[in-house]
Amino acid sequence: MQLAMIGLGRMGGNMVKRLAEEHDIVAYDVDAAPAEALAAEFPSVVAASSLKDVISKLAAPRVLWVMVPHQFVDSSIENLLEAGLEAGDLIIDGGNSNYKEGQRRAAELAEKDILFADCGTSGGVWGLKNGYSLMIGGEKQAIDLIAPALTTLASDDGKGWGHMGPVGSGHFVKMVHNGIEYGMMQAFAEGFELMEAKEEFGLDMHQISRVWQHGSVVSSWLLDLTADALEQNPELSTLSDWMDDSGEGRWTVNESIDLGIPTPVLTLALQMRFRSRQKDAFAGRIVNAQRAGFGGHAIKSADDA
Repeated sequence: MQLAMIGLGRMGGNMVKRLAEEHDIVAYDVDAAPAEALAAEFPSVVAASSLKDVISKLAAPRVLWVMVPHQFVDSSIENLLEAGLEAGDLIIDGGNSNYKEGQRRAAELAEKDILFADCGTSGGVWGLKNGYSLMIGGEKQAIDLIAPALTTLASDDGKGWGHMGPVGSGHFVKMVHNGIEYGMMQAFAEGFELMEAKEEFGLDMHQISRVWQHGSVVSSWLLDLTADALEQNPELSTLSDWMDDSGEGRWTVNESIDLGIPTPVLTLALQMRFRSRQKDAFAGRIVNAQRAGFGGHAIKSADDA
């Protein structure tokens, strides 16, 4: 099939490389260099100089995959409409957008008879080699248009994609996926910190991670990444403990509140990311003041900490 990829960052650029094996791609980014580099590397890739140029290079019905940060999806869609998008064309939002925004966008585009699909994408920088896990929502007509590309992108010979349901469902499932990811990462982090603190055993964190990779019920890609990092730097001394969050963890927790579904693990994992950003947390000083008051516990001063 033929489709356009708009946004050629780490994810979008690698997706073009994987798609180029079987499909004709029109590549566009606000920075012209990535599109030109891809066109030079792959005969099936054509670089576009503008969104109007993207539209002109695609045969109807056009399929346009928007792979930009969620803050720029609306402006990208607006610019595509101004560039000449027509009835029957399809826009796929492949970024980490809120599913409610996808539902709104689909409704607005439906008034112009333009199709919309939301695709949650997992696989990171490893997706180029190993394939992606793709969770897509939208009408059957939209899914049928993009299905050949999804099969090429997906892991395990195309098994790694699925039609989740109506518009919004793709990003909703990806949102929960990321919430689960937070919880799994936090569980590994706490377990390794506990073992590292047991100084009398002199445990080798890298050795433990390698042993767990073979036959353990906690073996996983996250464990593989942990083992690789510990092999390169056993103390992880070059890393900060400051943890960012993409926003999807917050949306997951908010959704659990709206639905009345308890998600204590996912919620606490998100809260621990917030905690990591407090170098000298006032909350910790409050707890220590209480401990000193009721139990006479020895408390380190700020100078000793």
